Amino acid sequence: MSSELLVDVSAGIAVLTLNRPAQQNAVTPAMAAELSAALQRCDVEDAIRAVIITGTAPAFCAGADLSNRVGEVSATIEPAPWRVRKPVIAAVNGHAVGIGLALALQCDLRYMAQDAVYGLNQVRRGVLADGYAHWTLPRLVGMANAADIMLTGRTFDGDEAKAMGLANGCLPAGEVLPTALAIAHDIANGAAPLPVALSKRLLWESLGMSPAMVGQLETDLNEHVGKSIDGGEAMAAFRDRRQPNWTGRISEEWPAWDSKGENQRPSLD
Repeated sequence: MSSELLVDVSAGIAVLTLNRPAQQNAVTPAMAAELSAALQRCDVEDAIRAVIITGTAPAFCAGADLSNRVGEVSATIEPAPWRVRKPVIAAVNGHAVGIGLALALQCDLRYMAQDAVYGLNQVRRGVLADGYAHWTLPRLVGMANAADIMLTGRTFDGDEAKAMGLANGCLPAGEVLPTALAIAHDIANGAAPLPVALSKRLLWESLGMSPAMVGQLETDLNEHVGKSIDGGEAMAAFRDRRQPNWTGRISEEWPAWDSKGENQRPSLD
């Protein structure tokens, strides 16, 4: 990979760093392609248990690189972070606007710098916000706050992001990445990978489902997990009064659901 994206994998944690600091990490097609490849790797490699996306200081991502007429660069990021079967944490260590903020919204958790500038300002440039922003933002902050942010194109700081529910934590910029790393290591060392992956997918999918469907999926998925490698380990560790040693492999134990017939299930593939 080129220097536009730095990839470091250690102790089960993948840290993906947007790396165009002179351009405040503005996204180019090359960066989007490299981020896509890195996220695909994170999805399929069982040794990777959690993912962090951050930026080379002082910014997280200033949006699309308009000098290259990127357009809707978000369409080239595949899989989107919310589709990756590992928790993806945005360590938003500086300014994040446009597609930069939209990228953070696609992650499962967001730790954000207190004094940075955030916004979805595309309407002030004659276009619409992209990167799934119309789908993610209302789910995080509600329709009223989403309309305020997206229809005005105004900017806001980390304190307001936390107050709206957009940020899981609002911190000094220098503490953002260490905090994200601590959370990632806690997940990697403490939680069974298959239930975490399935819970993540169900959280993202459930808002479009009925309560009955969610309840049935919880039952079905728990039955599936109970038969997995780590399902047996969980019971053994509880019986032996010790910490479990998780060895399950998402790539081999991911369920497939029949979307036909009377008992329809949404596909989790």
